[in-house]
Amino acid sequence: MAGVEALPKEYGYVAIVLALYSALNSWMTFQVGKARAKYNVRYPAMYASEEDGNEKGKIFNCVQRAHQNSVENMSVFFMLMMVGGIRHPLVCALLGALYTVARYVYFVRYSSGVPEKRRAPWYFIVLVTFGLMISTISCGVNLIITSP
Repeated sequence: MAGVEALPKEYGYVAIVLALYSALNSWMTFQVGKARAKYNVRYPAMYASEEDGNEKGKIFNCVQRAHQNSVENMSVFFMLMMVGGIRHPLVCALLGALYTVARYVYFVRYSSGVPEKRRAPWYFIVLVTFGLMISTISCGVNLIITSP
């Protein structure tokens, strides 16, 4: 049975990008914790009350939601990177790096308390994800065609 040595050398870039995204996710988690303390949102509450125009609650909710959206999509991103990267490691590493930067911009803009600011980076994230899907489909088709 083939092991890691069966992967292309360039797959290392895929691993590095995944580690960088994991670091970004940890940073976002820390930002939610800081916002939780700043806006006095106690566990186990996921969100702050926005009743009576609570602007601080709205800002906390934007920080929380920006991180939660990234977590919700992380498994798809990781799967597409890992599988697509088997056949297209450099393309996936580049797309993954762009995705990571776009996720950072998405988080920062959404965390401003103006949810509409997240739209431009979100469209870019969708476009990059589509590229990763194509790479993963290409890998799957290649496996079907070339496997005995």
